[in-house]
Amino acid sequence: MPANYKVVPFLGLPNYSPAEMETRSDDFLQLMLGRRTIRDFSSKPVEREIIENAVRTAGLAPSGANRQPWHFVIISNPELKRKIRDAAEVEEKEFYAGKAGQQWLKDLEPLGTDPDKPFLEIAPYLIVVFQQNYDVDQETGDKIKHYYIQESVGLACGFLITALHNAGLGTLTHTPSPMGFLRDILGRPKHEKPVMIIVTGHPAEDASVPEEALNKKDLDVTTSWFE
Repeated sequence: MPANYKVVPFLGLPNYSPAEMETRSDDFLQLMLGRRTIRDFSSKPVEREIIENAVRTAGLAPSGANRQPWHFVIISNPELKRKIRDAAEVEEKEFYAGKAGQQWLKDLEPLGTDPDKPFLEIAPYLIVVFQQNYDVDQETGDKIKHYYIQESVGLACGFLITALHNAGLGTLTHTPSPMGFLRDILGRPKHEKPVMIIVTGHPAEDASVPEEALNKKDLDVTTSWFE
């Protein structure tokens, strides 16, 4: 073993019976079956601690060489949210004006999306996820290499969305293209790349979701088993 390899005891997992494990797995499936991307948010406040706990959960995701190549910028400031909405809608108008291509726009029709993004202002929190292409040693200024960056950040985003849903909050992943304006508005360094905005808060009382969103592929389509 390498000289700097150190271990601590694994605290273990609860000793559930097979029946308890099946029940818990089914309960969690039922919880996640209720998760939907929403675009109709309430401005009802959300306690900061809830968001902080969700981001802490995201930070527990596995990552290449444990480098944790992510940074989360959490925004509740109304002025900043307005700036982000204005900049995002500039990109979105170009996207829907034809930049996306006819096939992509056709595929989006059942979801009812358009260039207007009021949720970027209405929802109490925006969480902008950045991937760090490398890190910088704060003492020497040397670059610190990161590994499996996209995979690691993707896992962290999944943890984050699940944690927010578990807390009873709605979410929306918003990915305007390009997203460089987020780095500029939020003052992030050049070695960080914005990946997505996770919009979160309570659903509006009249919130709805497109019927198309209920169409999920069957298990026998998305999986293969070798037993």
